[in-house]
Amino acid sequence: MFKLKILPLAKADIRDATLWYETQQKGLGKKFISEVRRRINFIKQHPTASVIRYDNVRTAVLKIFPYMVHYTIDETNRLIIISAILHTSQNPKKWKKR
Repeated sequence: MFKLKILPLAKADIRDATLWYETQQKGLGKKFISEVRRRINFIKQHPTASVIRYDNVRTAVLKIFPYMVHYTIDETNRLIIISAILHTSQNPKKWKKR
């Protein structure tokens, strides 16, 4: 299995979305976190299941929330690097600034 690294800006994406969902409805932020964890666990088990969308960046869509996990795979070190978790309405090139 691959190891996982979530970059600080991706952690901030998760935090910001969680806080926003929690203000919309109590408990919704926790559901968002759970869905992110499920998707990340899937990525760890099946890193190449998602398509390459930009350069070497793959994206995996959350099932319940309109967010995509942006990640790359370092085959040599058996490492998955999550660079962003962005709302699908955001410009996908935003991750390039990271």
